[in-house]
Amino acid sequence: MFKVKWSTLAEITFADEIDFIIRKWNLVQANEFLLLVYDCLNRLANNPALGIYNSKYNCFSVVISRQTTLYYRILESEIELALVLFWNNKQNPIHLNKLLL
Repeated sequence: MFKVKWSTLAEITFADEIDFIIRKWNLVQANEFLLLVYDCLNRLANNPALGIYNSKYNCFSVVISRQTTLYYRILESEIELALVLFWNNKQNPIHLNKLLL
């Protein structure tokens, strides 16, 4: 089982997504999203290659919900998943390039 390591950017973008969900919908929806994220992380810890590899960004991505994608890297030598960022899919992809390149 891989250990999950959160980058500072992953922590910030995760908190931003939670805040966005609370503002747009409610706390119940935010809690549902939280459960989706931890379920996804649990699956990835057991099978890190579940995501789609993107050679441009040198990382994997997995869709958590219709609105959110998680970007992560697999550090085989450390048996670790390095979470890079949570991305709101409705944002301009140019900003994603700036964050991942």
